[in-house]
Amino acid sequence: MGIQLTAIHYVYLAFIVFIMALLIRRRDTTMICVAGIFILGLLATETLGGSVSGVFNSFVYATKELMGTIMIISIIVAMSRVLMITGINETMVSPLTRFLRTPAMAYWGIGIIMLVTSLFFWPSPAVALVGAVLLPVALRVGLPALGAAMAMNLFGHGIALSGDYIIQGAPKLTADAAGLPVAGVMEASVPLVAVMGIVTTAAAFWMMRRDQKKGTWKDGLVSAGRTPGVFGESSSPLHPAILHPRLKKALAVLIPLLFLADVAAMFLLRLQGGDATALIGGTAVLILIFVTLLAHRNRGLEQITSYLIDGFVFGFKVFGPVIPIAAFFYLGDSAFTELFGTVLSEASHGIVNDLGVALANSVPLNGIVGAVTLTVTGAITGLDGSGFSGISLAGSVAHLFAAAIGSGAETLTALGQIAAIWVGGGTLIPWALIPAAAICGVSPFELARRNLKPVLIGLAVTTVVAMFLV
Repeated sequence: MGIQLTAIHYVYLAFIVFIMALLIRRRDTTMICVAGIFILGLLATETLGGSVSGVFNSFVYATKELMGTIMIISIIVAMSRVLMITGINETMVSPLTRFLRTPAMAYWGIGIIMLVTSLFFWPSPAVALVGAVLLPVALRVGLPALGAAMAMNLFGHGIALSGDYIIQGAPKLTADAAGLPVAGVMEASVPLVAVMGIVTTAAAFWMMRRDQKKGTWKDGLVSAGRTPGVFGESSSPLHPAILHPRLKKALAVLIPLLFLADVAAMFLLRLQGGDATALIGGTAVLILIFVTLLAHRNRGLEQITSYLIDGFVFGFKVFGPVIPIAAFFYLGDSAFTELFGTVLSEASHGIVNDLGVALANSVPLNGIVGAVTLTVTGAITGLDGSGFSGISLAGSVAHLFAAAIGSGAETLTALGQIAAIWVGGGTLIPWALIPAAAICGVSPFELARRNLKPVLIGLAVTTVVAMFLV
């Protein structure tokens, strides 16, 4: 597993440290990310032209990678706007207010529903479903938009994705790399996932309530004065017809039923990830068209386009600041070879994976150090914002430590998996946070900052627990 680190690795690591420091200090990192791409391109191609072209091509690469998420968010925003304008949204969510009567009930209620939904269909499509229905209720009872985003994010992209007990994509990758049965890794992960989930979500809730009482809470809306949630300003005047109360109630029942039908289809057809997201997106488009034609009648054809424009404007407004940062971090994985050619050694598995291997090879082999190393390795490999790209490495490193200390293979493998997915799967890396942030209308950077302390506390406690289980 010997990997020779080069100047490219050290420059990438230096920029990661710099970028993280700026994010913590709430400074914009776009220029630094562009500078990092430029310098990495210069080192890789040794030509000014190749480096300059690499900046643009990295933006294109990041946009292609994020396009599915941009589409689903934009379409959900467009659909939600027509539901709000017609009052259907109000009718649809009113029964839920009896269950979510306080900010605390809204936070934990949204979180648990998100957790259950994400276990079956993964978090991105779950965010669209849960956010479109429950966010207005949460806002009405006083839960801030950023608090709702935290709940969806931590329970979905954190707890559900790091355990992945139904779909089993994550444990299979780590178990295969560690040479272990999937069932063993899943069983070992249960106490770790539980500790990580309870500590992180409780810490996030406590910090939110503390800051609200002190008056230091900032809701992190995408733009000043904007209404929280998915309902932005329209690009054109809207004059919908007043729907008959019975028709409004019928639509308020039909729309959730259509999404429930999507859930059933996902389960029966075993649709996951992008396929599940596409089903929800297509359903949202059809709902948008049908309701707009009912509400605007003769102007319906034009208003469909208007709503879609509103949705896409919002989607790209949210993603605009994120693309340069995503472009830089994608270079840590396969994007580097695709954009700059085969510059790294044949043994390399990408910059971030190489850094993880180098860390694992430079520390002593025992249970305590092994637990810490697996957490750090998992976190490092998660920095590309995928969460899944580095968990095979986590499994390999866990196998290395377990062979040396004679026990704890399953626990160490599960720990590396949890760290990689909590960091990279969607709780700390800004562009991985976009589904929850965009649905709630908050800044993904502010959401990442609010998640940082709770997730780090959770990782620390989980690592200590793993030390006793190894």
